[in-house]
Amino acid sequence: MTAAPATIVPTASGSFTSFGPLKQIDAGVLNVGFVEDGPADGPAVVLLHGWPYDIHSFSDVTPVLASGGFRVIVPFVRGYGTTRFLSEAALRNGQQAAVALDVIALMDALAIETAVVAGFDWGARSADVVAALWPDRCSALVSVSGYLIGSQAANQLPLPPRAELAWWYQFYFATERGRAGYDTNRREFTRLIWELASPQWAFDDETFARSAASFDNPDHVAVVIHNYRWRLGLAAGEPQYDDLERQLSQAPTIAVPTITLEGDANGAPHPDADAYAARFSGKYAHRVIEGGIGHNLPQEAPRAFAAAVSEVAAW
Repeated sequence: MTAAPATIVPTASGSFTSFGPLKQIDAGVLNVGFVEDGPADGPAVVLLHGWPYDIHSFSDVTPVLASGGFRVIVPFVRGYGTTRFLSEAALRNGQQAAVALDVIALMDALAIETAVVAGFDWGARSADVVAALWPDRCSALVSVSGYLIGSQAANQLPLPPRAELAWWYQFYFATERGRAGYDTNRREFTRLIWELASPQWAFDDETFARSAASFDNPDHVAVVIHNYRWRLGLAAGEPQYDDLERQLSQAPTIAVPTITLEGDANGAPHPDADAYAARFSGKYAHRVIEGGIGHNLPQEAPRAFAAAVSEVAAW
């Protein structure tokens, strides 16, 4: 179903601080916690958060899109909130193919054939992977910071020193001291990341606390540490994802309609838009959102994010 652009009401960051009741559903290797809003027969939109954030990054985006006629699905990523592994024996895997396949499994469980997939940080990477590998399931894409599909081989290449410095936490997580430090200081650590990644975002204690509760998930530290160690080749993935990772290592182009977004004050490591524009071969636009907008763009600039989803859905 093709949607007409939704009417984007003047929604400022922090206008909505809660969702309706959480739902749970078995999907793939997970029991996924998610919120759903909007008409059940509306065109589907799946909104994906990153690290260290949670579904509240979309608390202002969701009601806007729902009021515009979209069926909005916002899941907790594995290792966050009420999402749990179905098996205690399962590897708490954070590799990109596994996390992206969770999106397909959730869509299958909810009987959603196609959806606009939109996200930032880890969520943008998963959205990119879904668009690249399963374009028949992705009607359109909104990706903050553009093309984030990576490979272990590419991650072996050194970056310039200043760029390496920006990834300081990745090297910290490569050590057992880093794992223990993150586990012990989850709130202090994640709050620091928020401040560094969005230096002009004046979030309050209540806003942070709403998301920080999601990091108490018993699998959170294991998934996060595995994600960053896997990127550097310091932790193995699972064999069932090997073929997908081989495909992703070739940096596949994305042909579905796409809007990429970037905040003008993003303090997190992110590629320059010129470096990835050629990876999008379909109808494409890139937008810089001004006003001191940092890494958590959906929560800092919900009107702009919702407008991008509505627009790309109508292409």
